[in-house]
Amino acid sequence: MSETKGNQLFPVFFKLDKLQTLIVGGGEVGWEKLGMMFRHADNANITLVAPEIKKEIVDLAQKYPQNIRLIHKKFHRRDLKGKDLVIAATAIPELNQEVRRLAKKKKVIVNVADTPDSCDFYLSSVVKKGDLKIAISSNGKSPTLTKRIREMLEDVLPDEVDILLEKLKGVRDQLKGDFEYKVKKLDEITSVFKEKNNTSS
Repeated sequence: MSETKGNQLFPVFFKLDKLQTLIVGGGEVGWEKLGMMFRHADNANITLVAPEIKKEIVDLAQKYPQNIRLIHKKFHRRDLKGKDLVIAATAIPELNQEVRRLAKKKKVIVNVADTPDSCDFYLSSVVKKGDLKIAISSNGKSPTLTKRIREMLEDVLPDEVDILLEKLKGVRDQLKGDFEYKVKKLDEITSVFKEKNNTSS
């Protein structure tokens, strides 16, 4: 196999309502990570543990008590029990690394805030237009650039894209034939977008 260069991350979209997520840290970083996840999955199951928790986090948890559980205490290895994803988001680097060490021991995938080399996964910058989501990654090198690209795509993509998705779903549901046939027909229908793009350029 030839050597592959560039970003080696494999993009996936987690169903956070099917998983149990733990955030360690109730300060600014914890709030940023919680807010980012909850903006895109307000049906997520998230437990946040920290001895001190920002008011904004408490307010959000009170609004979504079925989805966000707050535990006012210091992190303990027992907090990892039953968790699928862990985000270490404290202001103490040593504690973040301890969370990572214990998570890896339990084979739980972990993200350590602002420490790309310690992460099993990154939280992408995400463009959302209805049911359309586009995740953007710079391989952990520049969150600022991915944020700017996200803002650009949000401006370019029309709000009506969700209507288009619904229509394409309807077409797909009505198509007869096997998977290969359906893919071919949908490729033909959506090829107009590529043609329009080539014409405009």
